[in-house]
Amino acid sequence: MSEHDTQEKSPLTDFGYEKVSPKEKTRKVAEVFHSVASKYDLMNDLMSLGTHRLWKHFTINLTNVRAGQTVLDVAAGTADLSKSFAKKVGPNGQVIVTDINDSMLKVGRTRLEDAGHISNVRYVQMNAEALAFPNNSFDLITIAFGLRNVTDKAKALRSMYQAVKPGGQLIVLEFSKPTVPGLDKVYDAYSFKLLPKIGKWVAKDEDSYRYLAESIRMHPDQDTLKSMVLAAGFDECKVHNLSGGIVAVHQAKKF
Repeated sequence: MSEHDTQEKSPLTDFGYEKVSPKEKTRKVAEVFHSVASKYDLMNDLMSLGTHRLWKHFTINLTNVRAGQTVLDVAAGTADLSKSFAKKVGPNGQVIVTDINDSMLKVGRTRLEDAGHISNVRYVQMNAEALAFPNNSFDLITIAFGLRNVTDKAKALRSMYQAVKPGGQLIVLEFSKPTVPGLDKVYDAYSFKLLPKIGKWVAKDEDSYRYLAESIRMHPDQDTLKSMVLAAGFDECKVHNLSGGIVAVHQAKKF
């Protein structure tokens, strides 16, 4: 038997409804976000009719972040949450903005610098699965609409657990599974018929928005993600359903 035959095959993972290698998923997700970065905020407003702003406002208030604290915003994208946290932690606090995708990170950095947030914000291109910070560094870690695009979610959650301080918290804001009877059918019709067309008309990219719809369906539901968060080491995890479960906030604490 050849050496090639004895090597264990790499496990496949989900890229939307496709099965691909982990390396291929990382590459394909990068292509999606390079493509959509310049239109990302406009598309968020159109796709959610502005509701994403309410979801983020709820999430920011839920954190109860205070002046002087240190916040890590993982997969920060265009830095909506980072911008609010930079105001709340003030000059004696710090927000570290990370994203694996340099196109998204550049858009987020420009937005924050245009808003005057320079002295208390740092920017690092980094994979959520391997956060290169000392253990117990942050009062708060957030990841908003980014976890479903991570190749190894369990590994990323363990990495975030290591980086958060005892007494700190992790906040995961992500699309989830509708909990209101009948809502799933309406949501599916919108996601697979209208959403890709909006992507085609506005962002000139139908395929990327079809992937985004598929990635939501392949993401763990509320209870499964809660179990994953606790398995990563967190001592407590509360789930807050928004918009009938279309979006959920998982609020985890490390004691």
